[in-house]
Order: sequence, then C-alpha cells, then structure tokens
Amino acid sequence: MNIFSNLLSQTTQSATAKKQRRGIEIKSLREIEIMRQSATIVATVLKEISELVKPGMTTADLDTYAEKRIREMGATPSFKGYHGFPGSICSSINNEAVHGIPSHKKVIRVGDVLKVDTGAYYQGFHGDSCISIAVGEVTEEAAKLIRIAEEALYKGIEQVKAGVYLLDLAGAIEDHVKANGFSIVEEFTGHGVGRNLHEEPSVFNYRTREMPNVKLRAGMTLAIEPILNAGSRHTRTLSDRWTAVTVDNSLSAQFEHTVLVTETGYEILTDRSKV
Repeated sequence: MNIFSNLLSQTTQSATAKKQRRGIEIKSLREIEIMRQSATIVATVLKEISELVKPGMTTADLDTYAEKRIREMGATPSFKGYHGFPGSICSSINNEAVHGIPSHKKVIRVGDVLKVDTGAYYQGFHGDSCISIAVGEVTEEAAKLIRIAEEALYKGIEQVKAGVYLLDLAGAIEDHVKANGFSIVEEFTGHGVGRNLHEEPSVFNYRTREMPNVKLRAGMTLAIEPILNAGSRHTRTLSDRWTAVTVDNSLSAQFEHTVLVTETGYEILTDRSKV
C-alpha cells in the first residue's frame, strides 16, 4: 500500500498519522521473527489468490477470500479500516494504478492486468506485498509491463544491504524502467514497515532530492514497491478518494515486497516461493 507519500505531503495530519512518524526503527531479532510470520501470511494469501483468480470473479470475491485467509492464520487485515479504506486488499485493474477498492461491480475479465496488494497484522507487526496478475491471454504490451515491473522491483532489492543508500535502490529501479520504455509513478512511494503499516523512510523508485538519502542499517524493514505505467507517469485520484488511475488511460503494473536489510544483503520476507 502506497498511501504514505500522501500522508507526508499533508500539512495537517491526524493523530494516527503523527504517531506513525516515529523515525526509522531498527527491529530486534524477536521483532524480525514476528515480521517473518506476518510476511509469510501475506505471501501465502497472494500466492493463493494468484492461483484462484479467473475471469468472471469480482474483486469483492478476492477481498472476501483474503480477509478469511488472513484471519484463519491468526492475523488481522492491515488495510481494512486504515484511514477509512473499506477492503482487506487493494484491487486495481488495467489503468487503475493503485488503491482500487474491491467491489461486487468490478468483474475480472480475460486480458486484464490485475494488481492485488494486501497486508497482515500479526502480534504487533505488519507484512505488506503486492503482485500484478495477467488474467488469461493479455497483450504483448501488458505482458512486458508486468515483467518489467517485477524485474524493476528485484533490481532495487538487489542493491539492499547495510551501508548503501536509498537512492542506490531508486536509481537501479529507474534505470531499468526507462531502458524498457515505461514510466514510474512518482506520486506514491515505498516505505518503512513494522509496528505501523507505513513508517519512515520513504522508499523512492526514482532519483530525487526531495527527501533525505538515508543510509541503510541492518534491521531496517522496507516495503519496496515500484509502480510502472505504459504511458504517462501521471495519475489522478477518482471521486472515491482512493483509486488512482493513469491520466492517459494507459496500463499500470506494480510489485511489492517487504524486505529486511542485513549486514551482507537482504532477506525478502514476503517471498512467495517459500510458502
């Protein structure tokens, strides 16, 4: 979930948002172990959704399934009720870049690019991850967009280890995206994650001087999440005050992992290949 960039830009914040901005937290070994469990719940739910989604289902069907599974595994949905968000997942289709609200009216169709983002809160800590799913046969452009979005995420993750800087991640993501002819949404960023769903630092997906270039330390936990558009990088938010769509109606894709910074590299806590 990418709402943190909006929270940072607000001049007036709620008490909850203020509480969340506690500085960059370094997790203890005990806290990291709990986060492994919350992240595993998220990874499990997303893997299961990727296997069950089919044309004719609605995004509300997926939301119901995700909430049921999260609760069955002893956690609560991180997104539901967060700043008023009504769902347990964000479900964004085609030109919807992020924060799509699940609905019985949103029917999934062959050829769709479906983004499913979810989080789980377990024993005081959150996990957060997103996948993009090609529903049946998609266009060559859509398939490439999904592939490059996932590759861009891993290009950023591969830079992670104690002592490197956030803009090293951002640069690796930006270079891969631009080399393949796509654009990066700049209105939304990755973020720290742990006791709060959104913590500092902001994790940019492009080079910028707008925020401090933080040096990574072992024990940081980051949600890295590039959003790519096939056309313009710009988005606009619909009247529901959540769903962000591309201004030119172009396709959008997103991938996200919760990642632990270690002394020698990284650990992908939401790794779906391990569940």
